[in-house]
Amino acid sequence: MNTKDPYTEAFLDAILAADSHESLMILLESLLTPAELNEIPKRLQILKMLQAGIPQRKIAEQLGVGIATVSRGARALKRD
Repeated sequence: MNTKDPYTEAFLDAILAADSHESLMILLESLLTPAELNEIPKRLQILKMLQAGIPQRKIAEQLGVGIATVSRGARALKRD
């Protein structure tokens, strides 16, 4: 992600300005659809579970996501 893009910078600044879980949730609810808001926490869990060594198929089953979503997370971890 290009953090030099002014729109991305503004987004990150808004996230960082949230001073509580409540204010961050209000911001995210105003920016994201309910489906997106439901999906993002699952993606974080995918990364945590991959780092814990849980097999991709088990993660997909447990979180109710497609294997492609889990594979995307695995590729993202390899890039880091």
